[in-house]
Amino acid sequence: MKRFVQVALLVLSGSGVLRVSLFSEAYLRYVKEGMRPLLIASGVLLILLGAAEAWSARRPAERPAEDGDGHGHDHSGVPRVAWLLFLPALSLLFYAPPALGSYTASREAPKAVAVVAEDGFDPLPATSPLPITLTDFTQRVQQDEARAIQGRTVRMTGFVTPAGEGGGWYLTRIMLSCCAADAQSVKVRVYGVQAPKADTWVTVTGTWHAQGTLGTSSAAVALDGRTVAEVERPVNGYTDALPLGS
Repeated sequence: MKRFVQVALLVLSGSGVLRVSLFSEAYLRYVKEGMRPLLIASGVLLILLGAAEAWSARRPAERPAEDGDGHGHDHSGVPRVAWLLFLPALSLLFYAPPALGSYTASREAPKAVAVVAEDGFDPLPATSPLPITLTDFTQRVQQDEARAIQGRTVRMTGFVTPAGEGGGWYLTRIMLSCCAADAQSVKVRVYGVQAPKADTWVTVTGTWHAQGTLGTSSAAVALDGRTVAEVERPVNGYTDALPLGS
């Protein structure tokens, strides 16, 4: 029975990993895109180990050793708690948990954006509305002494996170350094347009919400929204990148 549990766990786990990494994009809910080859290799290895364990189980079992009293003891039973290991394996195989979203973002402080180098910011394109990431918007608002963002209509994409008190709501992106365990979020508060339900992916256009001194850390990382439109979750949903095709 112990061999059967080992084989089943290995094969189920390997099949689950291959299902989310090789046959779907569900792995992007847990790790960065660059981890896909490693996940596929891990899934294949788990299945091969399961096959090897099943093959070795076909050999005749060795006779249990006897103690001094002449009684043999079989310690091959499986602890009941071991059956709980089937739950995560079955989850990967039949049900993929949802992607990280507003629940995670609302329970952590926003990621601190990097300070722009001394040579400053590049000129903004004349495009209107201007496609921009949440990180770039934050840097422009709080660090660009030239105030190039002032009066510009921008377009940003992210998902909805309720803001609680103070009005408005947050346009949010979650970023992964490696996997879901190290997730960090970047947020821009949105005023003036009604929020869709939490976790809905949207594209928002608007202008900087004039609060604080633009180009300094006192400037609010916020937007006076003009339009909001629901969109599909982008493939690069765990990065603060412009949606593909922007």
